[in-house]
Amino acid sequence: MIELKGRTKTAVVEAEVGLSLLDLAMKHDVDWSFSCARGTCARCRCLVTEGADQLEGITDEEWDRLEPEEFDEGYRLGCQAIIKTADANISAANKPYF
Repeated sequence: MIELKGRTKTAVVEAEVGLSLLDLAMKHDVDWSFSCARGTCARCRCLVTEGADQLEGITDEEWDRLEPEEFDEGYRLGCQAIIKTADANISAANKPYF
């Protein structure tokens, strides 16, 4: 199960391999900030508190937008954090910079 925390809404949804955390948030009407959905605006930045190992690796877009310390703390870009296993248990909260 995937737990997604937006600004005012939280949803627990089924994992869907190949979709990003942002894709799932949009599909389930979670109020998750984003502007571009391609890794350049960083508004979809999120803190993954559980299951980070069940996401695909950090992308070039993320390396361009986030600091190494942010990865260490568990931050990813929601549009780049792709689910890689159908039985994933992931918890993530949208944490934009502003």
